[in-house]
Amino acid sequence: MDDLDASKQRLRTRNLSLVFVKNSKVIFETDRGGLLGFLEAISELRDDLAEASVADRIIGKAAALLCAYSRVKAAFAVTLSDGGLSVLRDNHIPCEYGELVPSIHNLERTDQCPFEKLVENVNTPKEAYQMITLACKRQSHTAPELHAAENHTINCDASDLKDDHYSS
Repeated sequence: MDDLDASKQRLRTRNLSLVFVKNSKVIFETDRGGLLGFLEAISELRDDLAEASVADRIIGKAAALLCAYSRVKAAFAVTLSDGGLSVLRDNHIPCEYGELVPSIHNLERTDQCPFEKLVENVNTPKEAYQMITLACKRQSHTAPELHAAENHTINCDASDLKDDHYSS
């Protein structure tokens, strides 16, 4: 079994939100939804994410830019947005997905996901990483207790930065 298949299997069988596998070993996994799990992996593992395979519940443009920033070798998303697919292709990251959707929406499904809005006009992975990290740091001052809700939504601020919801 290759690393991408291993990450997909672990994501599904353990009901996780994010799994990185490298050289047949799980190097990071979490049930935290949204982008905070991805940011945690980057913070903890940095260059060790390079050449790993990642399986994520939802990959929009923001998460795809983090994939490119991390230099993963392959990605799987249960749900992938058109923007995420474009970023992965532009960065030569092979990807598989269960469902392709036009966009990722906020928790209420009334608007585009705030992270997707944040990176809407960003095309470089480094700039996206810096913007996402800064947005979360700013919001952690007003909502210091980041937590995962049962629906795998991470509250990066009390109302806006939720990145685990999509709409077809």
